[in-house]
Amino acid sequence: MLVYPQFPSGALVQYPVQRRHQFRSLVNTAADGTVVRLADSGAETIEWQLKYAALSDAELAALLQFCAAAEGTLNNFTFVDPTANLLAWSDDLSNAAWNAAPFLSSTGANTDPAGGNNAWQLVNSGSAAQDLSQTLPAPGGYIYCFSVYAQSPSPTTLTLLLGTNRYDQAVGPNWQRFACTGTSDPNATSVTFGIELGPGATIELFGLQVEPQDSPSLYRASTAGGCYENARLRDDTLSFTTTDVNHHSATVNILYASHL
Repeated sequence: MLVYPQFPSGALVQYPVQRRHQFRSLVNTAADGTVVRLADSGAETIEWQLKYAALSDAELAALLQFCAAAEGTLNNFTFVDPTANLLAWSDDLSNAAWNAAPFLSSTGANTDPAGGNNAWQLVNSGSAAQDLSQTLPAPGGYIYCFSVYAQSPSPTTLTLLLGTNRYDQAVGPNWQRFACTGTSDPNATSVTFGIELGPGATIELFGLQVEPQDSPSLYRASTAGGCYENARLRDDTLSFTTTDVNHHSATVNILYASHL
């Protein structure tokens, strides 16, 4: 599957990024004049405008090679939204988007470090380690940052899972944000992110987030996630301007339509 290129630095885009999300409403007007409007979830479109400046020769070449492989607007590709939390239902750990081990129980509506009630208490009642994870249709060769806020009534170890990588974190009684950065199998078309608790461990979690970059940004609650497997270029050619030696600028327009 063709994927949008991430530069070796770990950067996917340059900011600011323009993102436009559009929905369509179905309107039914009855004989008595009553109007009923319903959202048409099958006609969602998202557009991104990615503006690049001071691109190196190698970075420009990567974009040109990608556009050639996509053949302009012809072929679809996987695009990971740089403005989104890639996880689905990050504030609802009981949702079916999450895969929970059989002896891991969760309870929601706990006080979180942002002042709300979106933290979850997880308890491992088993005699072996238990995990909670999501597998995303994301390119394995990307650099990702996985972050989460955690606290525990007694000192415990929280293991962050990023692909086959494991990152042990010491968790105490105060809320603290933990993060790990890494990459997975470069040939993989999906990546698993999650947490693991040891036998008998109890922990509170909030703000699980995955981003296609090397450090965490401000937490953004999510429902749909941010991996789009059928994105397309909006333009058939990539125009660029050379501003200096090894310095180029370009604009890439990407479109995702749920009904295509």
